[in-house]
Amino acid sequence: MNVIAPPRIMLTGMSGQVGWELRRTLAPLGAVVALNRRQLDLAVPGQIRERVREIKPNLIVNAAAYTAVDKAEEEMELCRAVNGTAPGILAEEAKSLNAVLIHYSTDYVFDGTKKIPYVEDDEPNPLNIYGRTKLEGERAVQAVGVPHLILRVSGVYGKRGKNFMLTVLRLAREKGELKVVDDQVGSPTWSRMIAEATAQILARGYYALLERGGVYHLSAGGETSWYGFARATLARSGKPGLHSVQIMPISTGQYRSVARRPAYAVLSNGKLNRTFGIALPDWEAALDLVMDEQLL
Repeated sequence: MNVIAPPRIMLTGMSGQVGWELRRTLAPLGAVVALNRRQLDLAVPGQIRERVREIKPNLIVNAAAYTAVDKAEEEMELCRAVNGTAPGILAEEAKSLNAVLIHYSTDYVFDGTKKIPYVEDDEPNPLNIYGRTKLEGERAVQAVGVPHLILRVSGVYGKRGKNFMLTVLRLAREKGELKVVDDQVGSPTWSRMIAEATAQILARGYYALLERGGVYHLSAGGETSWYGFARATLARSGKPGLHSVQIMPISTGQYRSVARRPAYAVLSNGKLNRTFGIALPDWEAALDLVMDEQLL
């Protein structure tokens, strides 16, 4: 962020779940130039370089990603362009400007064979194209040597876009019975809390980021299965009739999906807490807050 005040912040993926929240949380920190896919297509390398050189940011926050996990198995090249190649290009351009890059990654870089929360130094071993390309993106950023933070997030949901919570609420309105996988465990994380934690980190300033850069896990506390999250969602929805919807637990083997998913994708947030003093609330407490807004 150099010595310019206020810093110029380039935000990609502004229409996404995290990007939409970041527009608000980053605003007090500087002049935010927020871009959607129409304004910046990360699948087009020349466009990335052109936009960065035009904006000349002191800070780049890359909240854009290809997140359709199953579809990625068929659209591998597009997924790789957005998740794997584009972050490296953003890193190169950021380095040329002496800027800092903030990039989001995922719990899906791990294979889920561990039985306790993953720490940042655990060896990645993604099971699907989405996870592989996100890992490629991490490594591309690291290879450039730009000052950076890579924030791995987990089970992102919110009141906008496409996510598991909204899907459960929609299907519950349409059907009298839901079947949800009960042997895949993670930590559902509200997009707003990801954005707020990001802003808290960035508020520490350029030199703090230089000294403390690297990979951090940023997810809600606690853990649950998708079945547990679905039950909690309907129990807190406050919508007439949804409490009576039957939810049946099923195994991964009973659920047809194109991409393999980790059975255990819980992230340890200890490093984030030790370094920046940040700890996100438990997933249930966060879900309570989402439902309290009564916008669902």
